Amino acid sequence: MKMNKMLLFVATLFSCATFAQESAEPNIIINPEVKLSYIDSVKATFVRNEEFARLDSLWVKELTNKELFATMQEDMVSINTDESVDYNNLSTEVLKERLAKLDATSPFNIEYNEALENTIKSYLKYRKKTLARLMTVSEYYFPMFEEHLAKYDIPLEIKYLAIVESALNPRAKSRVGASGLWQFMYATGKQYNLKIDSYVDERYDPLKATEAACQYLSRMYKMFGEWDLVLASYNAGPGNVMKAMRRSGSHKNYWNIRPKLPRETRNYVPAFLATMYLYEYADEHGIKATEAAPITYFETDTIMVKRALSFKQISNLLDMPVDQIQLLNPIYKLDVIPYILDKPHYVRLPKDKIGLFVSNEDAIYAYVDHEASKREKPLYNGNGAVTLLKNGKQRITTTKRYRIRNGDNLGAIANKFHVSVRDIKRWNGIRGTNIRAGKYLKILKTKIVDAPKKEIVLPKVKGVKKEDLKVVPVRIIEPEIEAVAIIEVVPPVQKSVKGIDYEKDSLYVVQKGDSLFSIAKKHRGVTVENLKHWNKIQGKSIKPGMKLKVAKQDIN
Repeated sequence: MKMNKMLLFVATLFSCATFAQESAEPNIIINPEVKLSYIDSVKATFVRNEEFARLDSLWVKELTNKELFATMQEDMVSINTDESVDYNNLSTEVLKERLAKLDATSPFNIEYNEALENTIKSYLKYRKKTLARLMTVSEYYFPMFEEHLAKYDIPLEIKYLAIVESALNPRAKSRVGASGLWQFMYATGKQYNLKIDSYVDERYDPLKATEAACQYLSRMYKMFGEWDLVLASYNAGPGNVMKAMRRSGSHKNYWNIRPKLPRETRNYVPAFLATMYLYEYADEHGIKATEAAPITYFETDTIMVKRALSFKQISNLLDMPVDQIQLLNPIYKLDVIPYILDKPHYVRLPKDKIGLFVSNEDAIYAYVDHEASKREKPLYNGNGAVTLLKNGKQRITTTKRYRIRNGDNLGAIANKFHVSVRDIKRWNGIRGTNIRAGKYLKILKTKIVDAPKKEIVLPKVKGVKKEDLKVVPVRIIEPEIEAVAIIEVVPPVQKSVKGIDYEKDSLYVVQKGDSLFSIAKKHRGVTVENLKHWNKIQGKSIKPGMKLKVAKQDIN
């Protein structure tokens, strides 16, 4: 009973205080109202595909594991195939029997020899866990490899070559610059039409690099006619294989010319055959994938971009970790997908994310444009380039052309214009100190001045004069969060203002190129859902000339 009386007293006290505040308060305060960040408001309009995204972070980490690549590279150089390995779980007789079966079912010359036995036992003794991890990764790439190999009538077992080359790391790069799943050197990549520039390196593209590798292997097979020699040429180059053949007395069997090959290539074919053996007899040796691959390469797809997109922007919009996007798009060196007219570029994503991207392209590119508009940009006027700074200042940079005279040197010119020699060299792309009379140099001059102040546009508030309004700045802690301005009335007002109608009906005529999202952006506090509700719109279809009910206040 006492508790009920206490609650009644507190409620009465609170209601009295509220009444007193409404009747006595002389000033109107519209408290800060935090709204969604721009990106959250964009994502709130997304049409979503409910299919579960199966690229978990641990699996992605395994796909791009540099340790596996380093291990395979180290073995290629360090394994001594002439040194016996103490491994009792595989007898020589059993190995001979299994190798004979492999030889009968593949186009490779798989004959027992001590070098191959030592390589297989070394892998079983020291690299069993590495192979189990590689089996997980191979489930992602092997279906795609096999399709391309079959297209060129290349033995499907060649898929194991990518394990030896790169440990299936699409961003693998060797100490000599060979890159990608199939380890193409720069010149070879260009020879097989792999594009390489500041943004893109197609040696890292799994599809295009696999296509190029198939073309190379087919060409080498036409030259040598033996797949073992093709493998050797992939590592050492056809020239070194031809030399080894001549030095060995024109032998054409890999094992006969092996002593005349470079050391790394001597280990290369045994490494390939050992990998093939361990995959084919994985169950017998208790080697199992650490986990099942959640998707294969075929469960991804591409879409052409219509703006330059960074991986960070895609990550924010589609809720994907950046490392997943890097895995699927290893060709983009700067984590940026460029947009160039007449040169299409594509982003590869899991199919459920492709659906999300396609369904919301307008909103995605509106966000990208919004991000671009926030970047510091050089403006231009008659006096030079103007860069707006964050401290209320602006930097004006002007360019002067100076004609070099006889007797001039960079030091004297730098002193004349109060700049450094280093700057002059940087502005003009000069490496040394030599300059020639009659040529022109570009000299930049910079000054910092106050930026012109922009007029603050105050909102209209029903029942309040414009001159009675002022904007009180609001401190925002998180950079992604925007806030609605606080409006205060300076002179006392006898009556509090209630029921300000921010959603009074007005009409907007739909223009060509408009979308519900772009119209909502133009009107403060209006969402796509508002527009659909007020105008009884099903779906997203609108046509030029339609009149839509929108909110009262426009944002220009």
